[in-house]
Amino acid sequence: MYRLCTEYLEPGMVLAKNLNGTDGSALFAAGQELTAEHIVAIQDMGVDEVFIRVPGNLPAPELLDSLAERHARRFYFYVDADNPAMVALFNASVARTREALGKGWTIPCADELLAMNVEHLSDLFHKDTGLPQDIVDHENELASFPDVYFRIKEVLDSPTSSAGDVAKVVESDVALSAKLLKLVNSPFYGLSSTVDSVARAISLVGADELSNLALGITAINFFKDIPPELMDMRTFWRHSLSCGIFARLLASRIPGLSQDRFFTAGLLHDAGRLIVFKNLPYASVEAMLFARNNMLPLVVAERRVMGYDHAEVAWVLLNSWKFPDSLTAAIAFHHAPSLSPQPRDAAVVQLADNLAHAAAVSEGGTYVLPGQEQEDTALLDLDAGVLGKLMDIHDQSIAELSSVFLH
Repeated sequence: MYRLCTEYLEPGMVLAKNLNGTDGSALFAAGQELTAEHIVAIQDMGVDEVFIRVPGNLPAPELLDSLAERHARRFYFYVDADNPAMVALFNASVARTREALGKGWTIPCADELLAMNVEHLSDLFHKDTGLPQDIVDHENELASFPDVYFRIKEVLDSPTSSAGDVAKVVESDVALSAKLLKLVNSPFYGLSSTVDSVARAISLVGADELSNLALGITAINFFKDIPPELMDMRTFWRHSLSCGIFARLLASRIPGLSQDRFFTAGLLHDAGRLIVFKNLPYASVEAMLFARNNMLPLVVAERRVMGYDHAEVAWVLLNSWKFPDSLTAAIAFHHAPSLSPQPRDAAVVQLADNLAHAAAVSEGGTYVLPGQEQEDTALLDLDAGVLGKLMDIHDQSIAELSSVFLH
């Protein structure tokens, strides 16, 4: 017996359990072989899932192959099917879904986003009356970004400062220094010996790169008051962490790019979305529903619902916090690299975002891939064949890095 969403039913499948009506009577009995007409009737009844008969615990291999491809294809409606990078991601998603199904994973049914209790919340701004600048100004009135980053930046900008001066600032924040040491000692960094001090971390990673990592870690703490009715923050940061991992992995394969700067860019690529959640809860829910019901990337749904997207909010937010220009541009233009003053950097984060979504397909991902134009992919000069391998490396890193950032 195998649980199957009704959207994946095919003629010839046999029910393993009675399908009862609201009065308890059996509309379709166990043992019923389904025809196309039966399937339409079951779907019209609003039934989300049924149980079908299979030999053993899992469907036959050919059915698993079909299910894997059909499930993965739902997430690729919006991408350029002629882009080799997107083709590689699709193939990887199919293979990973097939593997998960073979281990007993069942595909989540594509029901509507559950209604969220946001009646006690209210949007501070409405479409055509509140722009990204208004949202950020309001947010900055309520809270300021943790000052440890700016103290690090002040030291870095001083021509007389040393790595030891940076270490003193970082060590003044016990939680930050502990997380930085856990991060650089993780297998993801692959250092040959244990790093037991911030000064040692700086000597190995570099003061600039360590300041970028500090930026990402402290930013997470800033966004801890997002209403839980709107967002499972662990899921949000896991996606962001996945994007950071992929951005760093991509940067490591492109000459001249700073790996740790891209890790931070990936980690914060959706920071603007959190500001929108806090200030426009109703509009946020509307955008999420619109995205899921119409199989659109969430960024497209945001533009339709609000008139702007989270990347535009991030541009204003990060500039107000005086983030480094290169880091701000990589984040703010990751959905439109061609508009960025540094298009290659933004294209790295954009592809990393797609990789993070693709890796989640076999885990019950929520939103379709935003895709990437071939011109933007070409900026990276990467062999599309490497993308599947990056997913394997990501899988080896995500659990441990989650323990660093999400606990």
